[in-house]
Formats: sequence, C-alpha cells, structure tokens
Amino acid sequence: MDKIHLETYRDLNIPGLNRRRVDVWLPEAYHAHPQNSFPVLYIQDGQTVFNWLKKGTEGWQIHKAITLLSEEEKIYPPVLVAISSTLNRAGDYTPAKALSNSSLSDLPKVSSPDGQTPSGNVSDLYLEWMVNTLKPAIESHYRTLTDPKNTAVMGASLGALISLYALCEYPDTFGKAACLSTHWPVVGDGILAYLDQHLPQPGQHKLYFDHGSEGLDKDYEPWQAKVDALLRKKGYREGKDFASWSFPGEDHTTIAWRHRVHIPLTFLFEAMDR
Repeated sequence: MDKIHLETYRDLNIPGLNRRRVDVWLPEAYHAHPQNSFPVLYIQDGQTVFNWLKKGTEGWQIHKAITLLSEEEKIYPPVLVAISSTLNRAGDYTPAKALSNSSLSDLPKVSSPDGQTPSGNVSDLYLEWMVNTLKPAIESHYRTLTDPKNTAVMGASLGALISLYALCEYPDTFGKAACLSTHWPVVGDGILAYLDQHLPQPGQHKLYFDHGSEGLDKDYEPWQAKVDALLRKKGYREGKDFASWSFPGEDHTTIAWRHRVHIPLTFLFEAMDR
C-alpha cells in the first residue's frame, strides 16, 4: 500500500453536527513551487478517498489521479480537503430545501444508499460550517486561491447531492461541483423544483454529472435527463458550463468512481482555464 502524506484533523467538534475527521492532501507542486497558491477541492465521504477505509479496501485514490493529470499538464492541481461523513450521513447530505419541495408522502419509501432516511436534516448547518468555518481555516493554513473559480466541491451518491446543493446555496463561494452517481430518488421531484429556483446564472459556474447503469445507478438516468434538460433551459452550455456522462455497465461503488474520476477532475481544473 502506498504511503500517503496527509495533514489530518481528527474528531473535530462542530456545534450542531457530529464530530468528524478532515484530511488535507497537498499536491507535489505545492511543495515544489512555494511562491504559488492553489485551487481547492472539498470532497465528501472523505474516508473513502484514500486507502485507510478498511484493510483490503481501496478508495477513490483521487490524489493519484490529480498527480498523473498534473504531470501530464492537463490540470492545475488542487489542494484536496477530504471531509469524512458520519452516522448521520443522510441528515448531513440530503438537501433540506429540495426535501421541502418534494412529494413528502413518497419520500419515506425511498431510503438513502446506506439505508438511512432523510430525517433529522442538518444539511444547511453542514454547509454553513463548510463555508464559514472550514474554508476560512483551510485558507489561513495553506496557500490557496480563494475565489469561486478556484473552489470546487465533489461527491458521489448523497455526497453528489450535497455538492450540488453547496454550489446552489453558496454560488459566491463554490464555482464548480462534480456530482458522481447522484442519488436523485431520495429527494424525489423536489430537486427539480429547487434547481429551477436556485441554479446560479450560467457562465460563471461549472457542473459535472455522471452515472452508471448497474446497481443503484440503474435508476438515475431518467432523473439525470430531466436535470440536463433544465440546465439547457437555463442557458447552461453542454461541454462548457456542464457535462453529463453515462457509463454503461458501471455500478455504485468507489471502484467505479475511481476508474473515471480523472474525467471530472479535468473538467473542473483543466489547465487551459488558468
């Protein structure tokens, strides 16, 4: 197993939320070019990002993809901030305002991928902590580019939902979001009503979506098609402001996401954007 050099903040005490761990990974260029500042990628379910989830389990290994893409000069490498999820993952990650627009009678029948239901929702508090506490702390300790163009958020499944929600709720903070295997069914039709009201104006933000065709992902294509149509209606240009990929045969696993994570990384941080 490769040794990963992380700066780890354990058991963070966050008022109103469960304690959690945050890992910070710095790209090689950060040390090689001390005069430079770097973009930041905040990623959900941080315990799945590296190899320490459990013995014999490999995570996303996003750091390896970032390193390779940087060496190939395809991206400007970001600082990676991996935020671990907790036992209240569904409550943290299910967008509250999308729930309020949903057909509530249908929602109890739909569970999250980890078997939780979206009760005890603290998603707005979670985003407030990310924006007003975590982000300033990262910026005070590391050489980062702080504007929305250089601040991205990423997640898979429920982590994808909260990443999309973060960009919509804080468009002046997050300029880019990558949403892999977005678990649309947990919020039902409420997500479409929410996005119709809260999507930021096109031209200043980038959104990446994808899904497979197996396991939980088999139910995502109709929802993704509706979201894509809404983005086009709002003036988002495909390939420029948003990207939407389908991966037939892929399922709802960290292995599947690891195999394709270079695609959203390139879309969010491509060197030509500099």
